[in-house]
Amino acid sequence: MDTTYDTAYDTPYYDQGTAAERWARAQLFFDAEDYAGAARVLAGLVEEAPEQTGPRLLLARSYYHSAQLRRAEAELREIVERDPVEHYARLMLGRTLQRQARHEEAEPHLRIASALAGDFPKE
Repeated sequence: MDTTYDTAYDTPYYDQGTAAERWARAQLFFDAEDYAGAARVLAGLVEEAPEQTGPRLLLARSYYHSAQLRRAEAELREIVERDPVEHYARLMLGRTLQRQARHEEAEPHLRIASALAGDFPKE
C-alpha cells in the first residue's frame, strides 16, 4: 500500500505559503472583517517570529474584533512588556480592559497612550 501523499492537501490553507504570503493573507482577512480567519493565520506567524510587533499587534486586533478579549489582552500585554512606549498597544490594552468592564485597570494604560500620543488635557 502506497502511503505517500501530497502534503499541500494536509496543510491547512491558513498555514500555507511563505511568511510574507501569510502576512498578506492575514491582512486580507482582516480587511474583509474575517477577524477569526486573520487570527488563525497570524497565530502561526507570531509563533514563528514572537519578537515582531506587527503580526502580534494585528493578532491582538483580530482577537479584539472577534470578541476574544482575554486572548487580545494577553497579546497586548506581551507587546507592552517588550516595548512600554508602544502607543497603539497601550491604547488597545486599555480599550480591551474597558470592554471587559475592568475600568480601573484600563485607566493607566489609556493615560499613558494619551501621553505618548501627545494628547494632554487642556487646562
